[in-house]
Amino acid sequence: MTKPFTYRFKVRYPEIDTQGVVFNARYLDYADLVVSEYWNDRQIRVSGEGALEFHVAHAEVDFRKPIRANEVIEGRARTTRFGNSSMTTRIELHGAGPDVDAAGDDLRAEIELVNVHVSLETGKSPPIPDSVRKALSE
Repeated sequence: MTKPFTYRFKVRYPEIDTQGVVFNARYLDYADLVVSEYWNDRQIRVSGEGALEFHVAHAEVDFRKPIRANEVIEGRARTTRFGNSSMTTRIELHGAGPDVDAAGDDLRAEIELVNVHVSLETGKSPPIPDSVRKALSE
């Protein structure tokens, strides 16, 4: 299994609900942020000339522990499956601040996204290019 891509970010006040924890819809925002950085790191173009288009076909969030304002979160992403025109990415959100236990395991949420490669011109799902498969398999 490949080592996951990691990206750290700080939770901002507007992302918190009245109970003082991250609003549930934000978990998918965080998944999108981590995946965007993951693809950017692997040089997969999703805007501009020669960009590829991927749409989320399925999203699943498993909550584990609350996330609060000003916490540092480490997102970890890896591609777990490729189909012909779709792929599955697993994103884990972990606490990354000073209170993390010695094992470094402070899992807050697990997210699974299924993205489908889409041609905006035809509306059909062409195969995922080999270059993308290679870049996300490293």
